[in-house]
Amino acid sequence: MTDLAFRPAALDDLPFIVGLIHEDSVVDSGEDPDPMARPYRNAFATIAADPNQLLVIAEIDGTPVGTFQLTFTPGIARQGQWRCTIEAVHVAPSHRNKGIGAAMMEWACETAKARGCGLAQLTSNKLRKDAHRFYTRIGFAQTHEGFKRAL
Repeated sequence: MTDLAFRPAALDDLPFIVGLIHEDSVVDSGEDPDPMARPYRNAFATIAADPNQLLVIAEIDGTPVGTFQLTFTPGIARQGQWRCTIEAVHVAPSHRNKGIGAAMMEWACETAKARGCGLAQLTSNKLRKDAHRFYTRIGFAQTHEGFKRAL
C-alpha cells in the first residue's frame, strides 16, 4: 500500500466526507445532500472548535481515501479513565480491501492512547455485517448492546 497519511479535516473536505457517508448509509434518506449546506458547515465548525473532537482525513498522495471522527470522553468509570469513541468510519469504495481501514483504525487507537484513553469504542449499524467482521478481525469485541432514541 502506498503511504497513507492522516490529517485533521478541513472545511473543503466536506464534499468528500458527506459524499462517503451518504453513499455508505444503510438508511436511504432519498435525498442527495448539499455537502456545503449550513447544517454541515455548522457541525464542522463545532467539531473543529472542540479540543475533544477530531475529524480526520486519510489520504494517499494528497488524495482523500477515508475519514473518521474521534471523540475523547472523560468518565468516572474505570477510575476516571478517558475513552475514545470512533465514529463515521468510511473508506472510498475504490480503496476498500487494501488495508486502509485497518491502518485508519490503528492510527485512531494509537492517537487515543497518546491522548490518555484506556479504551476505544465504536458502534456499527446492525445491517453492516461486513463491517462487524472487520472490527472483530482487528481486535474489537462486541461487549455491549447499543441503544438509540431519536429526539
